Amino acid sequence: MGDRPTLTLGIEEEYLLVDRKTRDLVRSPDPAFLSACNAALGDQVTGEYLQCQVEIGTKPHRQVSDARDELVQLRAGVAQAAEAFGYAPIAASTHPFSRWRDQTHTRKERYDELRDDLGQAVRRLLICGMHIHIGIEDEDLRIDLMNQVTYFLPHILALSTSSPFWEGEDTGLASYRLTVFDALPRTGLPDQLNSFGEYQRLVAQMVKAGCIEDSSKIWWDIRPSSKFPTVEQRVTDVCSLVDDAAAIAAVYQSLMAYLYRLRTLNQRWRMYPNTLIAENRWQAQRHGARGKLIDQGHGRMANMADLMEELIELLSPDAEALGCKRELLHIRRIAREGSSADRQRATYRAALDGGADEHEACVAVVDGLVAEFTA
Repeated sequence: MGDRPTLTLGIEEEYLLVDRKTRDLVRSPDPAFLSACNAALGDQVTGEYLQCQVEIGTKPHRQVSDARDELVQLRAGVAQAAEAFGYAPIAASTHPFSRWRDQTHTRKERYDELRDDLGQAVRRLLICGMHIHIGIEDEDLRIDLMNQVTYFLPHILALSTSSPFWEGEDTGLASYRLTVFDALPRTGLPDQLNSFGEYQRLVAQMVKAGCIEDSSKIWWDIRPSSKFPTVEQRVTDVCSLVDDAAAIAAVYQSLMAYLYRLRTLNQRWRMYPNTLIAENRWQAQRHGARGKLIDQGHGRMANMADLMEELIELLSPDAEALGCKRELLHIRRIAREGSSADRQRATYRAALDGGADEHEACVAVVDGLVAEFTA
């Protein structure tokens, strides 16, 4: 067994830029906007595939509270830079009414190659996500813990859901983002692997065949990072509220600590077939934070609220040791009150009840997301 992992964490979030007057997406932002972001926040802010998107990334932190504080600062910096241009950022995985066909992709060689390689599947990527990295330095341990923590990906997906609308329509899903993303190759749940060497051989075979250039083109819900000694979860929507993002980070970090602690006791989390995990992934995608998932141990559907109480009980010792118990307890509130998807739908219905038409109701949803961005 390798040395104890540091379990440091870093968070990446993708945002959409909206025009403050129309609330539509900014198709071609002024180049000076990104320069203003970089002047204030350095290289922690970058452009994304579509010009209407920006991405931020925190530095590595040992405690969730420190990562949360940095997220607050990064969001504030992006919002301040955007305001000078008449823009506003929102943290939602889809825009309530903008159309993907109206967007333009950022002209970079990597993005041009993606467009040529993936066709319309990548052109439709008008979606944003949140990725969380956990530092695990031992390579084989990285794979072992990745295999086990996959069981819990539907749980954190449900907590994060923020994409109920697509091009002005309620999709009936809490996370429509995954419907769009799953059209790409090499997405979804990861293979169960026996070692880091097996993962390297898998990547090498695909590179040799000419399918990919490197492991960064494997877009599983969770993967060994191609850049850092981390396990990177990628299944979650971006959270409209910082406190929701911090809660999910606390769950993920505490899970990795718990699973490592089991390993030191010569125990491990039971592995289930991907079909069962994929079913829970769908349930989370469809119903979100106030839905149900299969409790695999009992073989029955369970309310998210009950599952979150079980998760709190399971993870509390490790969360206390990591200093993130407060953030962990916030998942109770998400399960009770709902995620961003629930709030967006409530705003939409309230606007309609107040006499707004469907477009005006979507505009009200955007306004709510703008307000939540730095709340």
